[in-house]
Amino acid sequence: MQFIDQAEINVEGGKGGDGIVAFRREKYVPAGGPSGGNGGKGGSVYLIATQHLQTLLDFKYDRRFKAEDGGRGGPNNCTGANGSDRLIQIPCGTMVYDATTNSLLADLTEPGQTFCAAQGGKGGLGNQHFLSNRNRAPEYALPGLPGEQRLLRLELKLLAEVGIIGLPNAGKSTLISAISAARPKIADYPFTTLVPNLGVVRKPDGDGIVFADIPGLIEGAHQGVGLGQDFLRHIERTRLLLHLIDATSSDPIANYHTIQQELLAYDRGLSERPQILALNKIDAVDPTMDLAAIASLLEAKSHAPVFLISAVTRTGLEPLLQKIWQFLEKNQP
Repeated sequence: MQFIDQAEINVEGGKGGDGIVAFRREKYVPAGGPSGGNGGKGGSVYLIATQHLQTLLDFKYDRRFKAEDGGRGGPNNCTGANGSDRLIQIPCGTMVYDATTNSLLADLTEPGQTFCAAQGGKGGLGNQHFLSNRNRAPEYALPGLPGEQRLLRLELKLLAEVGIIGLPNAGKSTLISAISAARPKIADYPFTTLVPNLGVVRKPDGDGIVFADIPGLIEGAHQGVGLGQDFLRHIERTRLLLHLIDATSSDPIANYHTIQQELLAYDRGLSERPQILALNKIDAVDPTMDLAAIASLLEAKSHAPVFLISAVTRTGLEPLLQKIWQFLEKNQP
């Protein structure tokens, strides 16, 4: 499935039905009077958040959505039928912007949350509405009003409680595949992961926590270098960042600072988001490397706990997950 996290769509409410001019024509009723009915209301366009979608792929080719027009009024004071509403399902976590003004209209995070994207037009009034003592036989009616039209920008921000960040090849995809049922593509070259991967990790009590593997963070990511700018938005909703550092790299401390600088430059509070650090690939390090000293230095610089793990051999994963559960339970939203 192709991952699409931004889309523009045109939405239009249905036109209201026209009112009509009609008069009662009944036997033995010499002065029937006006009987033209009002037009029906045009349908509206609604966006509805659902858990069954994870991407905005549906809007890559289908970008125009119009609700049904209201029905024309009828004789004998009959009101026209209301137009059917247009219901559009979008993934939970989608932010809806007015593409013209760039103003945020809605942030749909909960399943079933609904936003009226375009109101339908009101139906026109039939001539029976204009009956008065001065005008006993009005011969005019009003047309229905057009529906609201909008150009919307949809922006998806994944709903995950823990975001896994780090430089390419730090082992993020390997880790999420080790602790969840997610099966991302894994290979030994940069940018194996081209889209965020979600995995549900089960806690001891059986509850599930969503982890997101965020790809493409390199130096200059906040300026669009690599894939970072495309995916940094997906960690804005996370409660905790798990910063994965490759222990086999030539300078793990420099790698840590690179990611921290990108979070700071991107802003939106990411640099202040709570973090847990993990030195990964400890099974492949040079035996002469003093991992404890590196961990102590990282802990002093980050003021965050540092764990020594190997996602491949699953070494050290249990203490790491226990720390994550403790944090999430202690810091309930």
